[in-house]
Amino acid sequence: MSDPFETEERQALRESGRGFAAREIAPHLDDWERDGLVPRELAKKAAAAGLLGVGYPEDVGGEGGSLVDSLVLAEGMVAGGASSGVLASLFTHSVAVPHMLRLGTPDQIERFVKPALRGEKIGSLGVTEADIGSDLAATRTTARRDGSDFVVNGSKMFITSGTRADFVTTLVRTGATGPGGLSILVIESGTPGFTVSRKLDKLGWRCSDTAELAFQDCRVPVENLVGPENGGFVLLMHQLMSERLSLAIQACGVAQRCLDLTVAHTKSRITFERPLISRQVVQHKLVEMRQRIELARTYARAIAARYDAGEQLVAETCLAKIAAADACSYVVDQASQLHGSMGFMRETEVERHYRDARIFRIGGGASEPLADWAAKMFGYTA
Repeated sequence: MSDPFETEERQALRESGRGFAAREIAPHLDDWERDGLVPRELAKKAAAAGLLGVGYPEDVGGEGGSLVDSLVLAEGMVAGGASSGVLASLFTHSVAVPHMLRLGTPDQIERFVKPALRGEKIGSLGVTEADIGSDLAATRTTARRDGSDFVVNGSKMFITSGTRADFVTTLVRTGATGPGGLSILVIESGTPGFTVSRKLDKLGWRCSDTAELAFQDCRVPVENLVGPENGGFVLLMHQLMSERLSLAIQACGVAQRCLDLTVAHTKSRITFERPLISRQVVQHKLVEMRQRIELARTYARAIAARYDAGEQLVAETCLAKIAAADACSYVVDQASQLHGSMGFMRETEVERHYRDARIFRIGGGASEPLADWAAKMFGYTA
């Protein structure tokens, strides 16, 4: 049976991503890490190269293709030296615009989706709140209808690209408590009452800006409502499946990159007059690293292909992300160890991946609540 991830076209796409990352990202990444920002120009370069719109319909300004195409592109970019932090920043629109693609109005497509895919506007997703985390049904930020506007009050925390965003696709409470009272509003930067409270400092993903946002009597036009009022939770849950698959594939890509770097290092590193890779304990570690990557990646790719074919796989996408995050955590740790003291140095690429990889077990839904949701879906509850 042919692998949908390894068609001739997708191999070429993967190579395009690898080349773009090697040229436009890897040489500058250390500077971006120090600056705490990915320059806006990178999005325009990616759009000009035909990469920013991969997986999006041509009639909304995309390059065509499907989720699998976007995942293949991510694999290639990581292989070319891009970090998961760069991907989070460059492709933030992947979590900001799908809701509009699914149920948005033509006006929303023109004002937000098309400019984002051209690299002209940066979109962000405002969901998480302090003390809520993965419990999205407990969202407290409110949006009260007042004539032709919604008046928004509340705050959002840990928002990727929040300091640079031109618009934030925001989960708000428009109705009663629980998931049935949630809606999605697009809130534009510059709207009175919308402020970036602070830029957050992080362990990893340091090149990707992360913000706390505040809304105080922020008036948002009703036409910025995405989908039906009080229908935001279902819309968000659909998008989260693709986000978790993306994170799973990225985690596997990072793990593969670290394995490749470690194999090269252990071949060139001479200790006690022998290459490090000549020692059995090192060989066994490398085999274990590869085994964990292959198992996690095979499962994640299989679930992604089924999702691409139209299956609803809430529980399975949770498992794919958990497995990939765990595999990546193990591999980056072993990669750092096998690099020795250099694995602890900022000048070594595996050091950055070691820090960045920690987010895979938290972002897009932490592993523990994902396991809880999977258990409920499978009927493994009392």
